[in-house]
Amino acid sequence: MNSRLRLLLYVSLYELIAWFLTSAVCLYMGKNPQESGAAAALVTLLAVSWNWGWNLIFEAWERRYPQTHRGQRSFWRRCGHAIGFEGGLVLILVPAMAWWFGISLWQAFLLEGGLLLFFLLYSWVFSWSFDQIFGPPASVTR
Repeated sequence: MNSRLRLLLYVSLYELIAWFLTSAVCLYMGKNPQESGAAAALVTLLAVSWNWGWNLIFEAWERRYPQTHRGQRSFWRRCGHAIGFEGGLVLILVPAMAWWFGISLWQAFLLEGGLLLFFLLYSWVFSWSFDQIFGPPASVTR
């Protein structure tokens, strides 16, 4: 699969599933669907942009430092990918949520804390699953 098409599919599926999970949690917690939906849209827009950029950066780095284990990313490389993505997302989303809800950065960080931990695991599992279904990116197989 073409690397740009693969990345577009990766980001689209990742964010679609993430939006569904986030919306379901917000509704379960009794949050206002309109406000939750608008916040989810803002988060999704920021996350899609970062997801695209992070994967371009990570795969460029990966091409410079090839390491494969039977044509797959290693466990530690997947951990680095997930931590880098979520760490960057924290730096983007915490200020955005503080602004959106009119709260302090610390309050926004605490608000996002549970979701950030969940999405760290989600990122790892999604990336592994995606590679199992669609094969690893060209940066791994070269």
